[in-house]
Amino acid sequence: MKKAKVLIASMAALVSLAAPVQAAVPGVPEGADGATQGIVAVAHPAAAQVGRDILQKGGNAVDAAAAIQFALNVAEPYMSGIGGGGFMMIYLKDQNKITVIDSREAAPQGVDARMFLDERGEPIPFAERHTNGKAVGVPGTLLGVDKALKSYGTMSLAEVIEPAIELAEKGVEVNWVTAQTIADAADKLQKHKTAGEVFLPGGTPLKKGDLLIQPDLAKTFRLIKEKGTDAFYKGEIGQALVREVQRTGGSMTMDDLQRYEVKEREPVRAKFRGYEVVSMSPPSSGGLTVIQILKLMEGFDNKKAGFGSVEYLHNLIEANRLAYADRAAYMADEDFYPVPKQGLIHDDYIQERRKLIRPDAANPEIAAGDPWKYETDKKPVPALNLTDTHPVKQTTHFAVMDKWGNLVSYTTTIEDVFGSGIMVPGYGFMLNNELTDFDAVPGGANQVEPGKRPRSSMSPTIVLKDGKPFMAVGSPGGSTIIASVSQTILNVIEYGMEIQDAILAPRIFTSGYPNVTWEAGIYQDVILQLMAKGHVFNEQPEHIGNVQAIIYDFETGKMYGGADNTREGTVLGVDAVAYTSAEPEPLPPAKPGPFVLKVNGHVYPYTAEQKALVNGTAYVEAKKLLLGLGGNPSRFQQDVVTLGGKAFLPVKPVAEALGYTVSWDAKEAAVLLKKP
Repeated sequence: MKKAKVLIASMAALVSLAAPVQAAVPGVPEGADGATQGIVAVAHPAAAQVGRDILQKGGNAVDAAAAIQFALNVAEPYMSGIGGGGFMMIYLKDQNKITVIDSREAAPQGVDARMFLDERGEPIPFAERHTNGKAVGVPGTLLGVDKALKSYGTMSLAEVIEPAIELAEKGVEVNWVTAQTIADAADKLQKHKTAGEVFLPGGTPLKKGDLLIQPDLAKTFRLIKEKGTDAFYKGEIGQALVREVQRTGGSMTMDDLQRYEVKEREPVRAKFRGYEVVSMSPPSSGGLTVIQILKLMEGFDNKKAGFGSVEYLHNLIEANRLAYADRAAYMADEDFYPVPKQGLIHDDYIQERRKLIRPDAANPEIAAGDPWKYETDKKPVPALNLTDTHPVKQTTHFAVMDKWGNLVSYTTTIEDVFGSGIMVPGYGFMLNNELTDFDAVPGGANQVEPGKRPRSSMSPTIVLKDGKPFMAVGSPGGSTIIASVSQTILNVIEYGMEIQDAILAPRIFTSGYPNVTWEAGIYQDVILQLMAKGHVFNEQPEHIGNVQAIIYDFETGKMYGGADNTREGTVLGVDAVAYTSAEPEPLPPAKPGPFVLKVNGHVYPYTAEQKALVNGTAYVEAKKLLLGLGGNPSRFQQDVVTLGGKAFLPVKPVAEALGYTVSWDAKEAAVLLKKP
């Protein structure tokens, strides 16, 4: 099963590929003890404990969310913090209202639309452009948390930041996630002395079991506790931040910090299978794209097709490509650029787009549509078909629900792992590289502009049933966030999965033809049949997203949580059993066998045991070869040979009979098949 997740959830998920185990109430774990006094679902156990403690002390969901964010800055300093930004979605029970606190980073006044191009006008490689001061956006997290507390919380900034001060001073034990993340980012951290001294003491990455103590960060939090947000946006913390950004090539000034404004926004909404999906509006592309995918999939009988089936995954892949094409063309900061929010999710537009999904083959000609004809209150602007060049896989998401029924779904980030790699000297927090979320090439909706917020994929979402909160869900993962969130919702609503199974189920991601990223747990036969339809699956599975979610059964008043295990995801109820994800086993290494088989340059995922090389002739297990090439078994019955007790077919005559040209690459030990 995907990511070798904890045993209590993995067996049901394994079965679910063929026939999902349906909960009596969608999302609700059968026989589990739900919480009634509050619950948190967080990617790190130390931060989860902080949130639970706030709820136990009588704080509400917003208070707990604020405390969790500060604690994550200590426990996961490479994912989020006061040097970044995010979107906090809040359901307020008394007002029956959902609102969003937008603390997305903004571009300084000194930016230029061509700042990420080299002297030839070509985009500077991401590895280079994201590790200097030019990449740093004006941070918004601290002001966003402060705004949420003052508007909807019950506790002060000083109260909710105190647990994080204690964590930073006493230290947090390095878990397997932190150890692996630091090791993977060692080269990046070595470029910037201050961060290297914290995470690579003596030049050696911190390892699992070490204690991460951050006195400079504790000092910064104490300044904020004593002086409020002015210490950051008008005082010594901001001055140090600006000096470091300018020293490393950026243009940010104190005026940029003082100009920054948190914005409270209306979310986007749409109906899906009798539920109402409420998600993030621009400057995030997440909500509209999640809703597009769900509405496109609503036109298919997904239950009949079956979870993990060829039909279901083919439609899901194509729906993702359609939605991501519109995302690239139309979505940006709507304070700078009109976004057709109504048109993109209009039923007639969705129906028009769904017709582009062919049942028998991938559509290589998918491009942005024209939603403007379904828009009523904005002037049309031309589409530009641009694509992401760096699907960043960091950020963090958590969810909180309190005993009064208030609910928070909060996605927060510094963009790439460790952000820009720049730590503010003497103050201990990492700076984002959020400006690289703008298009490097100017001219589109998402081009760099002073004061503008870069397009995001963050998709904090709350799902309502009969006007009542049912689900809070979100994920990190750059542009893959949208896929993770939409598929978790599909798993719960379409297939009735319990929330933990819905999170554990294997996911796919694609933002354009033909490539598909996939997770372990999708059957090989399914992958081969999808490749025969023209989809190109990456050779090896990867991890996609890190979903945390809460389910609320409003009939019983009980709350349940689910946590992913690509980090140490933790669910803590104030009055319910705790759950922390186990460390996953590593994905198995590839075993290429005697040769690799490439079709139009793409490796087909045959195992070593499914291939044989006999007297210079390449063979593949008969069933697997025909699934991948789309051949009829009866046509090649006479060519079958038995090797090791299994039926095999010779690749060359079968492929040629199906219209492929066949050649041998001795250097790569590869059979190369090509077909127009």
